[in-house]
Amino acid sequence: MYAIPLGDDGANGGSRAELRPLEPWQAEEFLAHIDRGREFIGQYIGLADLIVDLDASRAYLHSYVEKAAADTGRLCGIWLDGRLVGGVLFRTMDVHQGTAEAGCWLEPSAAGKGLVTRAVRVLIDWAVEERGIHRVEWLVAAGNEPSIAVARRLGMTKDGVLRESYLYRGRRHDIEVWSVLAPEWRAAKRGA
Repeated sequence: MYAIPLGDDGANGGSRAELRPLEPWQAEEFLAHIDRGREFIGQYIGLADLIVDLDASRAYLHSYVEKAAADTGRLCGIWLDGRLVGGVLFRTMDVHQGTAEAGCWLEPSAAGKGLVTRAVRVLIDWAVEERGIHRVEWLVAAGNEPSIAVARRLGMTKDGVLRESYLYRGRRHDIEVWSVLAPEWRAAKRGA
């Protein structure tokens, strides 16, 4: 199994963060993580409503094993000091078309540390440089300011708003569509 260091978090006295595959054998750990952050995670995404028991946890993780095998998605966990605190993913990935949709979630203890930005940066770089993805999208509820801030930090452009397109917990939400294109991604890397 690989682990990609995401750097130390100086604000926490040098906490170590890593990005690793999140796989079905980790279903108990994944469920415990979701339980710790269920309320926070569930503010904007349905993952908290989906992962309700060990079978659901295992099935969700297995679905990403299948996506990885078919080259249509990826799932990685974010660990901070050896504890699963969040994740990043390509919910969809179409290598032929050169498109992918990235996403994320965190439990409250991990918020505000830059972990998602660093982890998604690794994921996008892999997609662009290794898989030939041309366009990476970031779909976010218009009220989810922390996630919108991640899109900005990643150098994404706001393409527009899908008005009331997402029905979640009985309420319709506007979804902002952000994206970065491979040439923009590479230019930003050269400029860094």
